[in-house]
Amino acid sequence: MPSLPAANPAIVARRAAIAADLRRLVPEALIITEASERMAYECDALTAHRSAPLLVVLPRTAREVAAILRYCHANAVPLVPRGAGTSLSGGATPMPDALLLGMARFNRIVEIDAENRCATVQPGVTNLSISQAVAHLGLFYAPDPSSQIACTIGGNVAENSGGVHCLKYGLTTNNVLGVELVTIEGEIIRLGGKHHDSPGYDLLGALVGSEGLLGVVTEVIVRLLPTPPLARALLIGFPLVDQAAATVAAIIAAGIIPAGMEMMDKPAIAAAEAFVRAGYPLDVEALLIVELDGCPAEVDHLIDLVAGLATAHGATTCRASASEAERALFWAGRKAAFPAVGRLAPDYLCMDGTIPRRHLPDMLARISAMESRFGLKVANVFHAGDGNLHPLIMFDANIPTEIDRAEAFGAEILRQCVAMGGALSGEHGIGLEKRDLMPHMFTDTDLDQQMRLKCAFDPQALLNPGKVFPTPCRCAELGRLHSHHGALPFPDLPRF
Repeated sequence: MPSLPAANPAIVARRAAIAADLRRLVPEALIITEASERMAYECDALTAHRSAPLLVVLPRTAREVAAILRYCHANAVPLVPRGAGTSLSGGATPMPDALLLGMARFNRIVEIDAENRCATVQPGVTNLSISQAVAHLGLFYAPDPSSQIACTIGGNVAENSGGVHCLKYGLTTNNVLGVELVTIEGEIIRLGGKHHDSPGYDLLGALVGSEGLLGVVTEVIVRLLPTPPLARALLIGFPLVDQAAATVAAIIAAGIIPAGMEMMDKPAIAAAEAFVRAGYPLDVEALLIVELDGCPAEVDHLIDLVAGLATAHGATTCRASASEAERALFWAGRKAAFPAVGRLAPDYLCMDGTIPRRHLPDMLARISAMESRFGLKVANVFHAGDGNLHPLIMFDANIPTEIDRAEAFGAEILRQCVAMGGALSGEHGIGLEKRDLMPHMFTDTDLDQQMRLKCAFDPQALLNPGKVFPTPCRCAELGRLHSHHGALPFPDLPRF
């Protein structure tokens, strides 16, 4: 179904004029104006919201990016950066009056520096390909989102992505050493580097997780870690969710920091097992996957400790991987949970919020009660170690009102996360999906301070407009230059 009504003559003229100007900056083959081709970019993985961009540009070099941003700044043209389009929060959803900057051509690993345990990569490099490129050196890149085969490092930086191993090894922000950044004025700057520390403000820390609102990343220096000599995983089943949650708390309280600790409820277990055949027990209400890594003696010792804690808390099944292939199979089921649930319903929303670990049983009970209230089913997957929830709300977009109920369901889950002392996002970002929930977590003063940082980098609010903030960036009111979008409401994008 087309996302836009019949072409508006004013929009057509504006598109033609901008395209003509851009042809003086980049080759014509890098500019996409045809409606049928622009529709390929009309949404990211949050497919409920769609809007074809004004036009698309696919630069190849940092200088081309700089020239494009310089032009946008001079002519007040908003733009939306996009990587692989795997964002689940609508972070790369286009705006109908905005240029879309596709970074897919930035796909080279520039340098592997094994001595300094880092690699310099372009933002279009996929997450998994970094570890594959350095595996022969006994190194790996730790953050591993479930979409790592497709998601790109630029998108990981924008959203501060995590993954199943973030409990021990950290999120993207803990594994990025430096970036090359193009500002909205078209200046190319570097933040951080191979050195361990930098004087001055931690602008790199502010940039990671900024969702494309502060600049466009054209190069990233990532930290590489030595591959542990051994990794083993435990598959632990429980008759009660409370028992699984108590085991998670007991493991952390014992001073054990697993490489990964994931939890799945019964619907998610059944879906993943039917999809992957990983050997998951189907007669349990909750499943923990706990991975320990290190030297063999340490791993064997920790496996025994964790198994003992699990048994003490009521585990009915406890199986340790006996080979690397079996360990990989355990994780294959968990990492395929999202597509597995896709077989159970025509559509689903993947939510992302965090809560203190002790509240996991309470949150699952609340979600179960919400299922009845909203009339929709949920499969739950958790990064249990850090309390990051991924409820998968199943619905059918062909049935009137189901998308509205699914979004209302998701919003209620996130409000409960904040009420429990958690956050609106653990790794997917705020984007378009959660921007109107920001006042539930932040006061007006909090949001004004965040907007001041945005205005310092982007005084006309041209970068990724309509994302993160529930109201347009008010640079004039905050003592900065007047915002291009300051007097305009955010557009409501068409859904499905």
